[in-house]
Amino acid sequence: MPVGTQGTVKGMTPAQLKEIEAQIILGNTYHLNLRPGSELIREFGGLHAFMGWDGPILTDSGGFQAFSLSKLSEVTEEGIDFRSHLDGSKVFLGPREVMTIQSNLDSDIAMVIDECPPWPCEKPECVKAVERTTRWAGRCLEAARELGFLETGHHLFAIAQGSTFEDLRRRSAEELAAMDFSGYAVGGVSVGEPEPEMLHQVGVTVPFLPESKPRYTMGLGTPPQMLKMIALGVDMFDCVLPSRVARNGAFFTADGMKNIRNARFARDSKPLTADSTSYASRFSRAYIRHLMTAKEMLGCTLLTIHNLHFYLDLMREARARIESGEFANWSRDWIERYEAGAAEIAVEAG
Repeated sequence: MPVGTQGTVKGMTPAQLKEIEAQIILGNTYHLNLRPGSELIREFGGLHAFMGWDGPILTDSGGFQAFSLSKLSEVTEEGIDFRSHLDGSKVFLGPREVMTIQSNLDSDIAMVIDECPPWPCEKPECVKAVERTTRWAGRCLEAARELGFLETGHHLFAIAQGSTFEDLRRRSAEELAAMDFSGYAVGGVSVGEPEPEMLHQVGVTVPFLPESKPRYTMGLGTPPQMLKMIALGVDMFDCVLPSRVARNGAFFTADGMKNIRNARFARDSKPLTADSTSYASRFSRAYIRHLMTAKEMLGCTLLTIHNLHFYLDLMREARARIESGEFANWSRDWIERYEAGAAEIAVEAG
């Protein structure tokens, strides 16, 4: 899912998102509620109408912001007290509040509010976070029913926590699965832990989430990480990486991520990648490099189009390989090529 934190995928119009065949995008409950406000967005007919996107939208709940903005927040049994990062004003997000906000936004998929423990953390602290996450999930479900949110074709996903403790991961997943949500996310990963630990925790959580429901890792990842997590049973991803690195001149290829500002691209007449069919493939590397060095906005847009198309195309290919029974061998070879190319680029840069 391309990430549209503020009601826009940076550098992209909705028409461009349609052109690269984005199926669904993500918005941020915390940020949209601060600015411009969920009530205002509701007045405009919901987030779809407000931003001109007629496809599905998933919104997170704001729970992750308690982790990322920990210096500005305090977690209590009722919810999360924030100080706005914009003006310092008080903001409170509890189960009913996040469901009301997401109802105002008219989110197709809403996320429950959860408590994301830091890494590393002590087990007693994590136990409290897991128990509170389960209680909050139940309260979100109650609020969603009271608001009529689930009766109008909307969906509510729960978020399993547990940090690096396998027994807590299983406990969280099983308790939430028993509540019969529409889908489930693996939360609390990619919060500072090494990649092998991250993949391990995804691997120990997913088996206890229903196979018949979507399974989602939040805020991830690189292309090899996504393929590795698909092998573990993950269905959905979101990540700011493809659009964020584009604004710094980076573009993805099957041989690793490269930077268009590199001098070797100054006279390169080839497209960013030979096999891409995105709109950005109409332009040479030399031209896009010129745009970036001249600080022209089109350069960021073309790189963003390319990177998001690269990610979506990789997922399309993964689906096709799963259906044909070739996923294991194909993904192994793909990851080996990507990581070998990335290592070579790193040596050149060093």
